[in-house]
Amino acid sequence: MPETTAKPQKRLQKPPNDQVEGNLPVVTDITLVAPKKKIGRPSKYTPELAAEICMRLSDGEPLRKICRDEHMPEWRTFYDWLARDKELSAQVTRAREAGYQAMAEETLEIADNFHLGQTEVLDDKGSRVTIEDMLGHRKLRIETRLKLLACWDPSKYGNRTVVAGDDKNPLVVETSFDVFGEVLKYMSMAKLDGQPS
Repeated sequence: MPETTAKPQKRLQKPPNDQVEGNLPVVTDITLVAPKKKIGRPSKYTPELAAEICMRLSDGEPLRKICRDEHMPEWRTFYDWLARDKELSAQVTRAREAGYQAMAEETLEIADNFHLGQTEVLDDKGSRVTIEDMLGHRKLRIETRLKLLACWDPSKYGNRTVVAGDDKNPLVVETSFDVFGEVLKYMSMAKLDGQPS
């Protein structure tokens, strides 16, 4: 089997002395080299695709659920886009804030509307099926959304008690340097009670 070898690229060669004009060599052979191709799969990114993702995020739909659709990128790819594009990152931040608000509004809708379902009760007489409101299921849906909102945006949806203060409510420390007056007050109260000081 004959060996095949790649032909080396032609390079500029130093011309013989008879092809030199003054101090400048005369170029007789130029080879154009094509630019290197990017390695990897071509990107699916389009402004329309990014706008669709932002729209769905603003409706409260989770990113991973969005990325499971056939025409969507993987969620890791989307995070790579966010790392490269600050404008897209700002759009997604605004869309997520709107999505959090949509989820909070959805909790009210879940609480206000009945969700009828069937329950099967087994007893000594056999089983019977009842149709009733799925109150436990509704509570679980509401509580899950509220806990996620508290994790994602604790300043707006969290139940936090400020002990140390923050920018909006700074901690105020009141000190009294009238220690001597406090000691005298304590001693006079002790004498009135008949206790030795």
